[in-house]
Amino acid sequence: LSRQRIEGYRNFGTKLWNATRFCQMNGCARAEGFDPAALKTPLNVWIVGQTVRTSQAVTKALEDCAFDEAAGALYRFTWNVFCDWYVELSKPVLNGEDEAARDETRATAAWVLDVILKLLHPVMPFLTEELWQETADFGAARKDKPLLISADWPALSPDLIKAEVEGEIDFVIAAVSEGRSVRAELNVPVAAKPALLVTEASKAQQDVLTANRAMIAQLLRVSDVQFVDAAPAGAIPFVVGGASLALPVAEFIDLTAERARLTKEVASLASDIERTAKKLGNADFVARAPEEVVEENRERLAESQATQAKLEAALARLTQAG
Repeated sequence: LSRQRIEGYRNFGTKLWNATRFCQMNGCARAEGFDPAALKTPLNVWIVGQTVRTSQAVTKALEDCAFDEAAGALYRFTWNVFCDWYVELSKPVLNGEDEAARDETRATAAWVLDVILKLLHPVMPFLTEELWQETADFGAARKDKPLLISADWPALSPDLIKAEVEGEIDFVIAAVSEGRSVRAELNVPVAAKPALLVTEASKAQQDVLTANRAMIAQLLRVSDVQFVDAAPAGAIPFVVGGASLALPVAEFIDLTAERARLTKEVASLASDIERTAKKLGNADFVARAPEEVVEENRERLAESQATQAKLEAALARLTQAG
């Protein structure tokens, strides 16, 4: 049981605590009579669908005594979906002028957080019970069952899953995520705000990008989402869901210098990967070294290979940009 793994779980608890505090600071109170089937905002329909899918997966895993699968599903949903993407995507709504969307988002966030605490309670009883008590004054719905351990297990209808809406939000997330990767890999300054160019996309994708233009602009730190026939020289292309997008960053970075830097980093990673792979390929090392040391080397190899793939993709984009 490596120290790094325990630190990761500590970070998970901190992430959940901070997400709960974010909900409190933004007035995300549990609404009496909240009906997840009546939601209008695509973002909220999406998170409810993701919550239902997670509840189904966790319930089945627990019934099958596959506790590792239950914990894994909870970890991914809580950290990646709710704490990362939903919180980020909800900020423009919570800070926006649409009062109806803002109120709906507050109620939805509180509802999802309740479900998360219930699903996590069997594996994280103390932290979840504490958070349940911290949010217990957000309505009268819990007065009959003041303790989380006595709350009903979530029984959510699969009808709440709206695949079409989920696909739309997933497309927005993919576009923002890939765009952020491009910016990070090429050291594009945080203050730089190029436009996000769309050179090729289906009518449905164009509609999604248009409807979520403000959200994308804020999260990706771009000036606008523009539909063009072709990207100019120096624009870094990337593909999301079959749509061709690009970030014109030539005015913000030195393309030649970035190409040289990436080439050097890829070569350095290749050497590190070769050394680690050689070590793990040594049967004597695997047999004699402590298990946690072997596992750390395996994790290091996987991380280095993933980083190498990303840098090689960035280098290919730079070459394509000219």
